[in-house]
Amino acid sequence: MAKQHPRPSVRKEMGTQVNLPLSKAVEISFNSVKIRFGRSLITVSGIILAIAFLMSIWTNNTIIDSLKAAHNPKMNLKLQQKGIDIDPDSAAARQERSKNTWLVVLSLLVCLVGITNAMLMSVTERFREIGTMKCMGALDGFIVKLFLLESSFMGTAGTIIGAVLGFVLALLLSWVSYGTEFLDYVTWATIFWYGLLAVGIGSFLSLMGGILPAYRAAKMEPVDAMRLEV
Repeated sequence: MAKQHPRPSVRKEMGTQVNLPLSKAVEISFNSVKIRFGRSLITVSGIILAIAFLMSIWTNNTIIDSLKAAHNPKMNLKLQQKGIDIDPDSAAARQERSKNTWLVVLSLLVCLVGITNAMLMSVTERFREIGTMKCMGALDGFIVKLFLLESSFMGTAGTIIGAVLGFVLALLLSWVSYGTEFLDYVTWATIFWYGLLAVGIGSFLSLMGGILPAYRAAKMEPVDAMRLEV
């Protein structure tokens, strides 16, 4: 009797992978953030603090530069009383800007490490879920989308809240230090663009922090993931 070979349609069905739409990835990622709200809140809090610190420094520096540029004797006196050199090119002013830059860089690096660690822990907790999706035919690209979207959701929320918080805190501190008169001299357009830049930086860091965990999840073998007890 001649040996029968599997029909092409059956062979094709066995090798089929499912390419789910982006809307489904968004839905799954959003639900994952809600289910793990406690851990997501901790991650978002780190992003909020880092971006708030960044935005407060940028806002405060913009306010001080605006007051210096106004050449108002009353404001110059208040600046000097706060120990601020009114000469922007002085050694003290350059040293202060350099110190603030390093503090901002360190806070952003801590934020990036925190996001990456949180996403790696999320991958570890979801071994079975990832294995199930891959056994059902989910493509590696779909798995990558899930984790990048999840980190982007947390990053966008955290950066917007952090930017607003840093801006408000800097305004309150300036109001206490200089009174309401400083509002007449502030370059609001510069602060606005700094706010957009802060949101962009925070979102970019969140995306970068999710790349390694997403790659690890995508390269996971379905059978190994289903065997793991977590």
